[in-house]
Amino acid sequence: MPSSLHVRRSGPLRGSCRVPGDKSISHRALLFGALCDGVVEAKGLGQGGDNLSTAAALRALGVDVQLEAGQARIAGVGFAGLREAAEALDCGNSGTTIRLLLGLLAGRSFETEMRGDASLTRRPMGRVAAPLRQMGATIEGRSDPGRPGDVYPPLRVRGGALVGIAHQLQVASAQLKSALILAALQARGRTVLREPARSRDHTERMLGFLGAPITTEAGGEIVVDPTGWNGRLKATALVIPGDLSSATFLIVAALVVPGSDVVIENVGLNPTRAGALDVLRAMGADLTIEPVAEAMGEPVGRVRARASKLRGTQVAGELALRAIDEIPALAVAAASADGQTTFADLAELRIKESDRIAALARELGRAGVRIEERPDGFTVEGLAGRPPSGGAVVPEHDHRIAMAGAILGLTGADETTVPTVDIGTSFPTFAETLGALGASIDVD
Repeated sequence: MPSSLHVRRSGPLRGSCRVPGDKSISHRALLFGALCDGVVEAKGLGQGGDNLSTAAALRALGVDVQLEAGQARIAGVGFAGLREAAEALDCGNSGTTIRLLLGLLAGRSFETEMRGDASLTRRPMGRVAAPLRQMGATIEGRSDPGRPGDVYPPLRVRGGALVGIAHQLQVASAQLKSALILAALQARGRTVLREPARSRDHTERMLGFLGAPITTEAGGEIVVDPTGWNGRLKATALVIPGDLSSATFLIVAALVVPGSDVVIENVGLNPTRAGALDVLRAMGADLTIEPVAEAMGEPVGRVRARASKLRGTQVAGELALRAIDEIPALAVAAASADGQTTFADLAELRIKESDRIAALARELGRAGVRIEERPDGFTVEGLAGRPPSGGAVVPEHDHRIAMAGAILGLTGADETTVPTVDIGTSFPTFAETLGALGASIDVD
């Protein structure tokens, strides 16, 4: 039987902790390490299921990847050293794995099939497939009568001789952008990418650090021009900062549980990613954010969060984009606040691991929170100090919905139960970390 978390109303959370290595950066460390010109040592790697899916896929493509206790040794083979897999690549629950691999394999002269779990199979891939086809790759997948013209996993990609393109992305998406950059590095001629807004830039920072021919122009255009490049990234040590998305759940827990004072060390503070911190400060959160170092062009620091009386705010536009992965945690903060919080411009949440807008409406509503769902967001009426109800969380294989339910349960009137099976996707030590801070949480 799958195990469950049992969460009860907690006393103050106190102490210092760390979170797993940044999931997004860990994917890129593994993938880009495989393209280097020698052995790459990566430290602080995320150990969740999504990152393990990327490592397993690379092994199937002929890359020697050794993982142990958050460390990785990757024997880089370059683009040309990748080999046809003997069977379909299993991307598990990871949209980052399948989309970035699609761009990587678009330029290889062999055929690859990629599949995933039930959740990943429902996630649309057409916005990635279409520009890759324009560059010269052949991509096939499952169709859906409800969304004609789109394509869904399982996917089959046959790489070809790619050509550079000028492409306007219809949505600001780091996964889409990164897939096209990986294809562009293998293409003939320049590729110019334009986004409607600036998405997280982990790919540009790490590839620049490793010597790839990529620049970001003053107007935000991303230019990849491999003309004259030898096709290999320079092998160098990679240090992955702590995952801000995971940290946000602990930060919100400290803010909503009375008397709490928690410090999270070694957290990535990339400004294209730190929208959640800006939202929480707008809500009146007592946060101290201290940058202390830089790793691979990524700012790293510590965050101190102390229990605060939160107020409602608005989350929309560019701010919503920079906080999109942290919206489930921010919804818990909104549920604990005084007044109304409006979340907008978040239609992308409909096609994450679950329909996160519908899932948050269901789970917050179950706990007694008034929430109004809209096509691109939702509005939360805060409980203003009243405890939410307990009960059973149904995360639908979405790790962030599961963790949001657990954090909400720390202030609940009754026990909250959360299945643990999906939390390991990004934060395998979630329950242990909360318990060490003093949370009333058990695993059966």
